[in-house]
Amino acid sequence: MRIAMWSGPRNLSTAMMYSFGARFDCAVVDEPFYGPYLRMTGLDHPMRAEILAARPESADDVAASLTGPVPGQKPHFYQKHMTQHMIPGMPRDWMGQMVNVFLIRHPARVIASFGAKWDGFGLADIGFSQQTELFEYVQALGQTPVVVDSADIRRDPKGMLSKLCDAIGLPFDPAMLHWSKGGHPADGVWASHWYGAVHNSTGFAAAEGDLPVLTGNAAALLEQALPHYERLERVKI
Repeated sequence: MRIAMWSGPRNLSTAMMYSFGARFDCAVVDEPFYGPYLRMTGLDHPMRAEILAARPESADDVAASLTGPVPGQKPHFYQKHMTQHMIPGMPRDWMGQMVNVFLIRHPARVIASFGAKWDGFGLADIGFSQQTELFEYVQALGQTPVVVDSADIRRDPKGMLSKLCDAIGLPFDPAMLHWSKGGHPADGVWASHWYGAVHNSTGFAAAEGDLPVLTGNAAALLEQALPHYERLERVKI
């Protein structure tokens, strides 16, 4: 099974990659389109030079790797994808060979978390509009995409991961609830900038508290992102 997990940044996406990577039967890959995305957009992301050096592949080469032999000859292949990477010009035909899952998180939490790491971002940088567009694309392929909310996973990791595995036709493995501290060999080179909290973890964090209160530009961005979140939230498992 090849699982394409689609989210924006700061969505529990790295913890989910670690969760599936803890399975003995599952290979994982971390944001494979990040290099092509930066080359195609020219964006000045943190660690841009290091990312471009570590991810020299073309977008077509990345797509071929996602549908080619699974690393380590594992039976399953979990792919952590960022929705904002799928700009015009990125190949999409490979998505038809995937079980496509959409990982959502309330945009107030995403905006607050992302803003602590990077200034001057907008709607295009946090992936909500692209998540809606990709969800509709997968539907047009004839699939019924699975949607899971990160808040539900943090409230009940075992219950929600069991539910997710059932929804995609994969047996639940209790190993998914824990991982080794310090990162994963599949981490992208950017992990040192973004993954500090999850590197210090050995499992999913506890349930989140109240939503952060946003003001100014952050509040305006929340207003733009919220309809996209609510659209997918209505069909979550």
